Amino acid sequence: MTSSWSNAAAIDQWNATATREALEATADGGDFGKRHLVNPTVVRMVGDVRGRRILDAGCGNGYLSRLLAERGAEVVGVEPTDRMVAFARELEAERRQGIRYVQADLTRLPDLAGPFDVVVCSMVLMAIPDWRPALRACVDALRPGGLLVIGLVHPAFEQLRSTWREHGAYRVDRYLEEYEIPGPSASDFHRPVSAYLNELAALGCRLREFAEPGLDSDVAAASDVPGIEAYVRLPNFLVIAAEAPA
Repeated sequence: MTSSWSNAAAIDQWNATATREALEATADGGDFGKRHLVNPTVVRMVGDVRGRRILDAGCGNGYLSRLLAERGAEVVGVEPTDRMVAFARELEAERRQGIRYVQADLTRLPDLAGPFDVVVCSMVLMAIPDWRPALRACVDALRPGGLLVIGLVHPAFEQLRSTWREHGAYRVDRYLEEYEIPGPSASDFHRPVSAYLNELAALGCRLREFAEPGLDSDVAAASDVPGIEAYVRLPNFLVIAAEAPA
């Protein structure tokens, strides 16, 4: 991985590409993959959220915070980028769901008024160069025995649609390395699955569930997204549920 990358550089890149059009297009549920694959799995793993205090760590434009608040959770969303947190606060002013949005880097969390029952860190860690302190901050924000739910682009099946469109199959040749993956909005950083699981173990967490959601074939058939049939055959995302030390 290039040594020039820092959390600050990644935040600047995400902020520069967060156009108003993109924020509005993903304001309710996020993009296609989040709506059909990641969010349903995260919501199922979290379970009944009524009256529970939840931290949405790296909340982006706040789509998941709003989804959880609709289900009765007391939500705090943390997001470092100026444009995304401003957009999230704007929608909160309109919808009045009781969500508190805090602008901060996950590696330097301010006082968030006590521990959380659940921390959700969905589609965030693979975009953070200095990811281990961010994951530790998520675990530290939980009450003893609290639930951590992490969503990631699956490290074994990154860039799934693009390679499927080109080859009719998925190809990967550098799985065990760590490296940057430039993207249309900002860079992600490849790490093997073992890096995340071993770090959770080192932090004293207990694995509850490891999910690799696949796309419903009827949803794929109704979609006009090129190469989306790959999501029926292979998992582009993984979601991990773990319990903090008691």
